[in-house]
Amino acid sequence: MSVKVVNPGLFTTIQDLGRPGYFHLGIPISGGMDRLAVRAANLLVGNDEGAAVLESAFMGPTLEFESDATVAVTGADIPPKVDGEEQPTWTAFKVKAGQVVSFDYLRAGARAYIAISGGIAVPSYLGSRSTYLIGALGGVDGRAVGIGDMLPLGDGKPGREGRSVPEKLRRLPGNPAELRVLPGLYWRLLTEEAGRNFFEDEWKVAPEADRMGVRFRGGREMSFVEREQPFGAGSDPSNIVDGCYSYGSVQVPGGKEPIVLHRDAVSGGGYFTLGAVISADMDLIGQLQPHTPTRFVPVTMDEALTARADRTRLYQELKKELA
Repeated sequence: MSVKVVNPGLFTTIQDLGRPGYFHLGIPISGGMDRLAVRAANLLVGNDEGAAVLESAFMGPTLEFESDATVAVTGADIPPKVDGEEQPTWTAFKVKAGQVVSFDYLRAGARAYIAISGGIAVPSYLGSRSTYLIGALGGVDGRAVGIGDMLPLGDGKPGREGRSVPEKLRRLPGNPAELRVLPGLYWRLLTEEAGRNFFEDEWKVAPEADRMGVRFRGGREMSFVEREQPFGAGSDPSNIVDGCYSYGSVQVPGGKEPIVLHRDAVSGGGYFTLGAVISADMDLIGQLQPHTPTRFVPVTMDEALTARADRTRLYQELKKELA
C-alpha cells in the first residue's frame, strides 16, 4: 500500500516525533515542529502518536491514494479536499482507493500535519523516520518529498471517520504571538538596558525562517557590557568561545536579530545565546507566519516547569479524548 505524490506542495517532508539522543554528536532531534499537531493527527487516524506523517509549510501537497485510508490534517488551517470536496481540519475523514487529496489556501498558522492510517513506512534511521535535510538523513532518501514519489504505508486499522479534536485542545499562536523565554548563561553579557529592551520591544518574524531556526527583526539592537574578549572568541562582543546550544536557544549574531533555534538546528557554535524559549512554547514557533508580531516574555525556572507540566496535561487530555 502506498500514496503517490502528484504535487509535493511547499517544503513537504516526512516527520515524526524526532530522534533524541544524538545531539552530542551534532545530529539534531528533527521531527515535527509542532509536536502537539503531530500527536493529534496520528491519534485521529488510529496510529501510534509517534508515527511518521507529512509536514507541509504554507501550501499542502496533492496525493493520490492506492488503497482506502483514514486521513487527518492538523496544525495550520490549510483545508484538505477529497476529489475537490473540502474536509474539516483536526478531524478524521475517509479516502477511497483512487481518490485524490489536495489542499485549499492557507487560512491560519504555517505548518500542516497530514497523518494517514498505518503511518508512512519509509526506513527508520537512528530510531526515527524524520527527515533531516542538511544531513540528508531519514525521510525519502534524506530529502523533501517530490513529484512521483510513492510513499509506502504501514499496516494499520483505519480510524473512525468524523472523530475530531475539540477546539479547546487545538493551539495556534495569538496576534501578537507571545513566546516565554528563560534567560540563560550568557544573559550577563547584555547591558541592563539591552535586556530590558529585548522584552519590551515588539519583534516580527522574518521571511528567513525554516526548520533550523526562526529569525525575528524590528526590535532595538542590543548592547553588551565591556569586557576583554577571551581567546578564540573574535572581536565582535556577541561572539563567545564555542558553546553548546539547547533546543530553543535564542541566538543573536551581532546583537541585531534574535534567531530561535528549532528542530534541525546545530548543537553548538560561537554566537552567544541570551536564553531559550521554553519547551511548552516551541510548537507555537512552528506555526508563525512571516511578519507575525511577536513579544518575548521573561519567565523563571519554576514558571517554565509549571508550563511544561501544563503541556503534559494537555497531551494526556488529548489522548483521553481520542482514545
